Amino acid sequence: MTTTNHICTPDGSSPLHIAPLRIAMVTETYLPEVNGVAITVARMIEGMRQRQHHVHLIRPRQHKLDKAAMEDGYTETLVAGMPIPGYPGLRMGFPAKGKLMRMWQQQRPDVVHIATEGPLGWSAMSAARKLGIPVATDFHTNFHSYSKHYGASWLNKPIASYLRHFHNKTDCTMVPTGSLQQELEQAGYKNVSVVSRGVDNKLFHPQKRSDELRQQWGALHDTPVVLLVSRIAAEKNLQVVINAFEQMRSLVPAAKLVMVGDGPARAALQQQYPHVIFAGMRTGDDLAAHYASGDIFLYSSLTETYGNVTVEAMASGLAVLAYDYAAARQHIRHDVNGLLVPFDDSASFIDHAAALIGNPVRIRRLGIQARHTVESLTWENIMGQLESVLVDLVRTQGESHVQTELSPAAD
Repeated sequence: MTTTNHICTPDGSSPLHIAPLRIAMVTETYLPEVNGVAITVARMIEGMRQRQHHVHLIRPRQHKLDKAAMEDGYTETLVAGMPIPGYPGLRMGFPAKGKLMRMWQQQRPDVVHIATEGPLGWSAMSAARKLGIPVATDFHTNFHSYSKHYGASWLNKPIASYLRHFHNKTDCTMVPTGSLQQELEQAGYKNVSVVSRGVDNKLFHPQKRSDELRQQWGALHDTPVVLLVSRIAAEKNLQVVINAFEQMRSLVPAAKLVMVGDGPARAALQQQYPHVIFAGMRTGDDLAAHYASGDIFLYSSLTETYGNVTVEAMASGLAVLAYDYAAARQHIRHDVNGLLVPFDDSASFIDHAAALIGNPVRIRRLGIQARHTVESLTWENIMGQLESVLVDLVRTQGESHVQTELSPAAD
């Protein structure tokens, strides 16, 4: 007898019995590459495997010694690819429609889930459409918003048009927030569903705070440490964080700014602002310790679809100041568990940062409430949402892998 999972239907009726699905997951970036897409895709794969679904990951080969994994319930296929110019943290795979069609004709997946919209993602979408396999996609990255930061504003409309065309050729586009769903629907996207994001509350925790690390930064017990975790690049609007910190430092001269991450703008910023601590790329427990050893988290990016770092900072017990959109809008209530300022209002951002720095009681209160807010934001709950969307796509295609309660379980 095949093991079955259970989910509740949207209308609260009898649950569906779900035999394990065969899910083909396609992405052009994956761990150990460090970016929000790679991390989220890894979480999705882990979540689907825990729910007994079989996952086949198709991704670009990352280096010459890279080998495809082959485990019980999980396999990989590696294809040729290259870093995206100017953004080596993300990759694009070369077109592989023929290879994917041959592979999926031999072993047909129940559903194809595409995380990225590059040449490999397009090939996967085209192959799945040709074979009549249901296709789900994620909208992870505002590539069309990046163009202005790299001197190519004229690409904004063509990229936006391509993304809309790509996603509208699939059965479902998943987004992490209701506000992004509304934005895309207004832009002409069809079949947009909200599947939120979780946070690892065990990894990112206030108890990871390190006095030793703070001493390395020159911070005493009561020295306020302002933190940013981000790709150090033009599209992250980092100058606003630096300007805000300069105002904060004028009020509390002992304050420290620690910028965690790497990217093309790091060298110039490090030379221009020698008093800022650039901690470089950090992962795992080391990253968690950096988060928890700060006090205030400033996030001024204007190009996020979600912003995983926002909820990671909240889970770590920091007082977060961010623009009112994406994850911040979804989870922060102003002056209750963080601070929100109007989108792209840099003057307001700087004013709120300055007002916060000299108030340790307020900083502590916001950090405690931030932690409480995201304690229930587990990946396990989010994976239930993802599973529900994928199962529904297969069910509406009439596949035999999803049966109602009245049907016998598959043998």
